[in-house]
Amino acid sequence: MTDRDTGAPRGAAVQAEGFGLKGPRGWVFRGVTLDAPPGTLIAVEGASGSGRTCLLLSLTGRMRATEGRAEVGGVTLPKHLAAVRRFTATGPVEGVAELDPALTVAEHLRERALLQRRFDGSPLSLLRPRKERAARARARIDEALESAGLDLDTLPKGPRTSVRDLERLEALRLGVALALIQGPRLLAVDDADHKLASADRAAAWALLRAVADSGITVVAACTEAPESVEALTVRLGAAQEHAEEDPQDTGATENTGDTEETEEGAADAYAEAGRA
Repeated sequence: MTDRDTGAPRGAAVQAEGFGLKGPRGWVFRGVTLDAPPGTLIAVEGASGSGRTCLLLSLTGRMRATEGRAEVGGVTLPKHLAAVRRFTATGPVEGVAELDPALTVAEHLRERALLQRRFDGSPLSLLRPRKERAARARARIDEALESAGLDLDTLPKGPRTSVRDLERLEALRLGVALALIQGPRLLAVDDADHKLASADRAAAWALLRAVADSGITVVAACTEAPESVEALTVRLGAAQEHAEEDPQDTGATENTGDTEETEEGAADAYAEAGRA
């Protein structure tokens, strides 16, 4: 599958070998090795503090890894962070990029569409008639909402619903929709199964599987990798011992820091994220 505007492959292949991030207090994650073709759903499994969020940020060019190498969409990390950021997008990440609880769903969508219109494509696109630009933005929003499975009419106040009034699954769908407006080749989703009941968790993984099936590579951090959908699992931290039992069953591997050290290292790495 190719991008309709550029003709480039829609998804981004992801390869990593000995990929790791070390903070001032120790390793945040280490020894990650995987090989995923475009359109793969990659589940990064680990407990809180295992470095799973930092791995997502590193693979999307938002943190600078300190060991090993990775290649995302043919672009090498950690050397070319800015280039990778151009074709990757993240959903909400606590402490880095969050939904504003005071804004409505419509305000979030409108803001993202305006930003995307400002920075997307050729500067000559800004010379198109206002009605044409508005129609393209509306179409982009509608497509993203459909892909994320978010029906605004089912929300308590429709598009005027505040983020603080959304259920957890609805907020996840909104975060995915906002990221998809950017037209990414790789989508990173943090806390994919956080505070979700069993049925909602299955719905969340079905959503991410559908996005991957559309050709976009998806990397999702979670506490427990899904069993109901096909995914390449990368296990970090405490889950490492299960990965070592059957290394052929996983796409990656180890984080040698203990939980306390890793949590402190992750906090330090978060503080440095803006410098990546």
